[in-house]
Amino acid sequence: MNHQQSEQFINKMWDEHILPSLMDYIKIPNKSPQFDPDWQTNGYMDQAVNLLSQWCKKHAIPGMTLEVVRLEQKTPIILIEIPGQTDETILLYGHLDKQPEMSGWDEDLNPWKPVLRGDKLYGRGAADDGYAIFSSFTAIKSLHEQHIPHARCVILIEACEESGSPDLPFYVNALEHRIGHPDLVICLDSGCGNYEQLWLTTSLRGMVSGILNISTLKQGVHSGNGSGVAPSCFRILRQCLNRIENEITGDITLDALQVIIPKERELQANQAAEVLGNAVFADLPFQADVLPESLSISDLILRRTWKPALSVTGCDGIPAIQQAGNVTLPSIAVKLSMRLPPTCPPQQAALTIKQTLENHPPYRAKIHFDLREESAGWHAPIEQPWLVDALQKASQTYFGKQAVYMGEGGTIPFMGMLGKKFPHAQFIITGLLGPGSNAHGPNEFLHIPMAKKLTACIAQMIAEHYIKIATNKRSSVIQKDTRVPA
Repeated sequence: MNHQQSEQFINKMWDEHILPSLMDYIKIPNKSPQFDPDWQTNGYMDQAVNLLSQWCKKHAIPGMTLEVVRLEQKTPIILIEIPGQTDETILLYGHLDKQPEMSGWDEDLNPWKPVLRGDKLYGRGAADDGYAIFSSFTAIKSLHEQHIPHARCVILIEACEESGSPDLPFYVNALEHRIGHPDLVICLDSGCGNYEQLWLTTSLRGMVSGILNISTLKQGVHSGNGSGVAPSCFRILRQCLNRIENEITGDITLDALQVIIPKERELQANQAAEVLGNAVFADLPFQADVLPESLSISDLILRRTWKPALSVTGCDGIPAIQQAGNVTLPSIAVKLSMRLPPTCPPQQAALTIKQTLENHPPYRAKIHFDLREESAGWHAPIEQPWLVDALQKASQTYFGKQAVYMGEGGTIPFMGMLGKKFPHAQFIITGLLGPGSNAHGPNEFLHIPMAKKLTACIAQMIAEHYIKIATNKRSSVIQKDTRVPA
């Protein structure tokens, strides 16, 4: 591969063709079904699918096929098949649905308004991860420009990842014969520790989420009459949360949610800590003088990637301060999100959380945990030597620095599903969600130089995958020819 030629082609594609289309994509409020139950009627998902599909058709690769597959009552997927010089298969994955708006955007920014500012493109969904189909497609197209052989490639883009990918298993089963059995999976829906080198995600946490409902009264009453007699729902909430989380350290106290962290991943966390230093917490928008949960950088990385952690992400039943009268509240409901270690079974964790919260309710209050989502985590197979070499070579070529391995704290349900279905596949899980990119939050952005270099790295690793296949086949032929006859 002529690396300079590849980089020039990819940069031109990004500047002239990808960025304009990504900006159009940002304008479409194609929120995931969990956040837009009327997605079919609103039609935004179809707009996004059509935009991305038409772009790929406009820049078609010889021999490719593209189909928008629609199962009844399911969100659509885009399936692209690109023939290669060998029947081995590479599966490239991304998604096109988005998180909701969220408040807090800067005055001159908006989730549905693309804004180019320096080397960043602001707007919802570009980095998480509308860019994935453009980057995957362009990486393969760059190989064709130089007549570089590659394996058969399948690009799969789903439309409900931000809702936990409930539709994806149906598509994977329905299209199994067309997807094949990939021996390499490339997913561009993850993060990066900085924008200065290639990052490989080695694990993803699972998740259990649900609504904890607490009720003590049939209706609110004057606090002069109720307080001191009717138990506070908020106090009961504190007691319930203390059953599963240490209120001082934030450590989760349930044994069923604990796992043994592999030694290889602890070592990689230490190496990532040396690269990142205080950026692990300094890149978060802390208020002045607020401290992170640990003063050890490697411990913070493991807390974010291999240890369970609880977040309260929503609340009903508490009036806004301006509307809050002197009333003893009759009920409260909070949305709980429990991040699970990569190898923790989510069904077992969900049952344990539910029983712990509901059993022996304080004051015999009415307590119910309504489970909404349970997603398995994922732990990558240990990287084969060829993949380690390819990752380092790509990172050194386009970034001038070594590749770094680190787990991620988020959940990509597709990876757990594929890990079970293709246990012998190798995985390249990477992405653009780095410092300040703030996926799911206000002022989300895509780092353009990183996107260009990552696309080039993907192209090189697809080429290296073919070299590995060809080398193995030649070795097999040589061994067969040199066997001593019986």
